[in-house]
Amino acid sequence: MTETVKLTSPIDGSIYVERPIATDQAVNAAVERARTAQADWARLPVAERAKYMLKMLEALVGMADEIVPELAWQMGRPVRYGGEFGGVKERTQYMVEIAERALAPVPASNPKDGFRRYVKKDPLGVVMVIAPWNYPYLTAVNTIVPALIAGSTVILKHAAQTLLVGERFAKAFEAAGLPKYVFQNVVLNHTQTEKLLASGKIDHVNFTGSVAGGRAIEKAAAGTFMTLGLELGGKDPAYVLPDAKLDHAVANLVEGSFFNSGQCCCGIERVYVHEKVYDDFVEGFIEETKSYVLGNPLEQATTMGPMAQARFADFIREQKAEALRKGATAHMNTKDAADKAGSPYLPAEVLTNVDHQMSVMREESFGPIVGIMKVRNDEEAIALMNDSPYGLTASIWTADTERAVAIGDRVETGTVFMNRCDYLDPALVWTGVKDTGKGAALSQIGYDNLTRPKSYHLRETI
Repeated sequence: MTETVKLTSPIDGSIYVERPIATDQAVNAAVERARTAQADWARLPVAERAKYMLKMLEALVGMADEIVPELAWQMGRPVRYGGEFGGVKERTQYMVEIAERALAPVPASNPKDGFRRYVKKDPLGVVMVIAPWNYPYLTAVNTIVPALIAGSTVILKHAAQTLLVGERFAKAFEAAGLPKYVFQNVVLNHTQTEKLLASGKIDHVNFTGSVAGGRAIEKAAAGTFMTLGLELGGKDPAYVLPDAKLDHAVANLVEGSFFNSGQCCCGIERVYVHEKVYDDFVEGFIEETKSYVLGNPLEQATTMGPMAQARFADFIREQKAEALRKGATAHMNTKDAADKAGSPYLPAEVLTNVDHQMSVMREESFGPIVGIMKVRNDEEAIALMNDSPYGLTASIWTADTERAVAIGDRVETGTVFMNRCDYLDPALVWTGVKDTGKGAALSQIGYDNLTRPKSYHLRETI
């Protein structure tokens, strides 16, 4: 009997889609096809490879009417937000724009008469992308597009919760006329994925997901010498200073905390507020949070859909209960018939009187709950922001740019924001520290991480 993956929709608990898992023979064949196709693909000029990405983008955007409700059914994001096309466009177009100069040979900085010396950036070969469900297009495109432009072939293994996303990418690349087997979508279980990574047939893997998942991938890849890009957990903090424009900070931090039901890689999970503005900030934050409408994501009025799986919502319920037992105050306490144990429907919650002895301030929540703490000064805020095993982004809310930079220099994080949050700029490298992982995506540095340097030392005068 053929093993399958079943996608359970968070909307109503039904099986929305089911797909067979590839056989081991099919997986091996896919890798061999990718290896064979890569040689010819790498010979194409960078500009030509990049044109295929723009054609793919056009085809993907053309599927918007089908993709948007599909996302709601698969992982619960409300249709009113229209998918992920803005970010997919911005990232794809930027990586196309910089491709030729980012991938150009780099001449030696000290010219020598009679010699030509430079470093070329060769493609890695076969790149595997293991993509998550929370932003299934955005996270995948971060590696798929630059890897292909750089001359590698790509094998995509998407999350079981968003199975149809891999198929959409495949259809878009087919519509773009991409040469066969340069991009392939596969459906694998965990055992097959680990076996493939251990085989030595993959040259680079990019994974976005949990810390445990990242450790499993490192373990599977041990001894193969493949390169790794790992974006793992996060517990992203914000610090609101006394001179912050409060209405702006409130509006953006509420959205940064609760958009996509809090299921954002760089979403805000903990907020530290200077004592001088703490009361006003908390009052505004609670009032703004009340605007969220929990419900069926297929309805335009809904601003917060269900979490992707019921177990994720139950984890948040446990975090809230533990925090309340330890003295936290819950400010929303929204009553909703769908909000019960075993249900993915979970309203937003704001907690105060929290501390770092509580899971909600230490462990990744990845859901619609946020704790707000009062701090006396920058020193206390920095210490608390760094009191975490994670480090993806941190946001600082102030009118003083130099003060923000000085604070940011001391925060252990991959990205420092000022007066914004929960955004990925493709011109700036996307990376993390500590348990958030390693590697880098997007920007010129992203291309450097998806290529192999090769030196040319040519004596032209003998």
